[in-house]
Amino acid sequence: MAIPAIAPYRVPGEDELPASRVTWSPAPERAVLLVHDMQRYFVAPYQRDAEPLSTVVPNIALLAERAHALGIPVVYSAQPGDQSPEDRRLLSDFWGPGLRAAPEDEPIIGELAPADGDVRLTKWRYSAFQRTELRGMLRDWGRDQLLITGIYAHMGCLMTAAEAFMQDVEAFLVADAVADFSLEDHRMALRYAALRCAVVAPTGGVLAALERSASVCPRN
Repeated sequence: MAIPAIAPYRVPGEDELPASRVTWSPAPERAVLLVHDMQRYFVAPYQRDAEPLSTVVPNIALLAERAHALGIPVVYSAQPGDQSPEDRRLLSDFWGPGLRAAPEDEPIIGELAPADGDVRLTKWRYSAFQRTELRGMLRDWGRDQLLITGIYAHMGCLMTAAEAFMQDVEAFLVADAVADFSLEDHRMALRYAALRCAVVAPTGGVLAALERSASVCPRN
């Protein structure tokens, strides 16, 4: 049940994004950036030099760079390799044994390697909130916004956005910083998020909002 090869597809442009029902705006003092499951195992099915990755990976890198500059915590979710049946449970029915505890599978891809001070979150289910410390981290940091990037948009990214909403955390699904199995799946994730649980915005829009907020409330 290995993840099949993913054909290239064009990432939806800003003029193609669904309108969000809410008008939340990200702020550096409130936000946390999540880089979701950008491990070699999950990236391997894509053509690395074609869309969506040729757009998504640079956008995630840009968001991480600005997050560091603005004092926004950066959290990398990553599944462990060689999960036991007791830990994996129903995931095995859908996806088999999953990734190996091997350098070909577990690490975050080199282009997005975590910087000193970034947090690596061990993740067990689609949502980055399930069986993790993510909600406690947000609470400890005094933050209530989550900027969501990574893969796969209609699975872990969308489930994390929905659970953020249910835990009173404002979620922002960054439309051109997430990738999926197909354009159809990508669009479905964006549409559901925009209508039900999150703001959907492009990388440029998120960065512009963060910079505007930072100029009004500069860091001490």
